[in-house]
Amino acid sequence: MNSSPTPSQRLATGVPGLDDKLGGGLIPGTLAVVVGATGIGKTQLGVQFNAAAAGQERHRGIFFDLSYRGDAQSHADYAERMFAWKISKRDPSIHPLLADYFAPDRPLSDYLRLFDFVGRRATVRAADFDAYRDWHAEIVSRLNVAIDFFYGNFVRGTRRCVIDGIDPSDKQADSFQFELFDYIYHQILRKEHDWVARDLFRQEFREHAAEVARHSYDHTQIGCLMLYTSHESMLEQLIDRPLDDRDWLAAANTVIYMGKLREGNRLSRGIYIAKHRGSPCSDEIIPYEINHRGLRVT
Repeated sequence: MNSSPTPSQRLATGVPGLDDKLGGGLIPGTLAVVVGATGIGKTQLGVQFNAAAAGQERHRGIFFDLSYRGDAQSHADYAERMFAWKISKRDPSIHPLLADYFAPDRPLSDYLRLFDFVGRRATVRAADFDAYRDWHAEIVSRLNVAIDFFYGNFVRGTRRCVIDGIDPSDKQADSFQFELFDYIYHQILRKEHDWVARDLFRQEFREHAAEVARHSYDHTQIGCLMLYTSHESMLEQLIDRPLDDRDWLAAANTVIYMGKLREGNRLSRGIYIAKHRGSPCSDEIIPYEINHRGLRVT
């Protein structure tokens, strides 16, 4: 018996022509990873994915930006130009206020960039002892902000998120970004709602328990799209790259490569669906273009 979600149950990517190649879209409750070099269109795809939620789930998706350099991703610019969507940003230095947490008029944010470590590399190898300690102290100090960002949106109906800003590393185990993503994915996105609430409210959980129960959500319906920057820019190089068993690409349900194609003396762009577990998908190279509305399969 085939238990894979029907096309109507899947998460639309928002990219015209791509969902048909994915058997109807991405599968809720799973991780999809989009891999490609800087400038290939990953962030535009992420904006389209989150914007598509407004028509499907009636709540747009949220952005969690793990970039640590001075140049943050251009989510707000793309969202406003493509969808007239003014993204609201969360200040990571402000810790959550737990009083009246479930009030319907409590303001929410669409975007959180947790770090601003300009000029520092987010790898264990590049960090001396003091830098390693600073990274971990910063992560621990802001975990509650991250929990609040996700949980606060999920209890109000958000059902998808884009994780962006992840830079290439020789070994993902050496990356602070992947270390934090591992926590976000397993301890927030794939955890039952009441346990996430316990991590947020901590010693105050009991006084919020009734509201937590009234604002339950099904974590198995949350879609997560990771945008991962690669060293490789050509699609053929991405297709040929080996997968380490400890790599998030090996663990993901869906892996999509975006890269350049050489056609004579011209370069074009192409998508290849390397993996889409539990679902039929295209095994062809899918040409696409980018215009003022984002990505479109050609």
